Amino acid sequence: MPVPGSAVADAYARLAEAFPALAVTELATGEEAPRGGGWVTASELAEAGTGLDAFLAWDETQVLRDYGRQGRPDVIASFGLHRYAWPACLLITVPWFLHRRVPRYPVTHVSFDRTAPGLAVGRMAVRPEGFACLPDDPAAVLPGARVVPDEEALRAEVRAAVAQHLEPVLAGFGPRMRRRGRALWAMATDEIVESLWYVAQLLGEEERAMRELELLLPGATGPYVGAAAFRPAGPGGAAERATRDRVSCCMFYTLRPADMCATCPRACARDSVTARATAVAAQAS
Repeated sequence: MPVPGSAVADAYARLAEAFPALAVTELATGEEAPRGGGWVTASELAEAGTGLDAFLAWDETQVLRDYGRQGRPDVIASFGLHRYAWPACLLITVPWFLHRRVPRYPVTHVSFDRTAPGLAVGRMAVRPEGFACLPDDPAAVLPGARVVPDEEALRAEVRAAVAQHLEPVLAGFGPRMRRRGRALWAMATDEIVESLWYVAQLLGEEERAMRELELLLPGATGPYVGAAAFRPAGPGGAAERATRDRVSCCMFYTLRPADMCATCPRACARDSVTARATAVAAQAS
């Protein structure tokens, strides 16, 4: 195989083809990160200052426009984090899934603009700071490559790379969301799983993605909380499509209480309590 010019360019090109709602541009050496307009750097979000204020103002306006009611500040912050973390995780998981390459992105190396016309998710400008790969990868000779011995070591690199990028961002959003460590990392777990799962469906590789994600996040892989844990969607396990129970709540129920997601941990807990109560009543009768 020929040596690629970039460890991530082909993966992002395939992502754009399958999922045109998100555009990712790799910055050239010496090229300045975009500024102004709707652009915000991940480091500005982590700093929790005016950059984060402006970022969340977009969510506040969107919620009021679409749902006709004001969202609570913690709910707005939760929506904002989701809308950043979901595509940010793809920056790392897509190159891993497609080419077994795991780039590193400090928060200073990623910019995001979700206001670009025609892009429902937005656009990202990135500058990888090295990457991990397997010994037989032609990209192992590129500058910044770090060779790891096997697939499990590469999965550990994915978990570490996402944590490196998201940890300061979670610290910036956390106080506004009124959530702390475990709840924030539960949300990060869901973002990793559900973003790649969605994109893999578009790529026609859903089953492989589910297997890979269950190996990546089997549970007990701190700082992440919970597991990928896919299961059949229908009763009795006889369903064509898979689902999973989320480990974090997206807070959408605060806007429409009747529309609580079936896979929300709040709904699962409610259903569990109902089932226990029904069982007790049946035994007593």
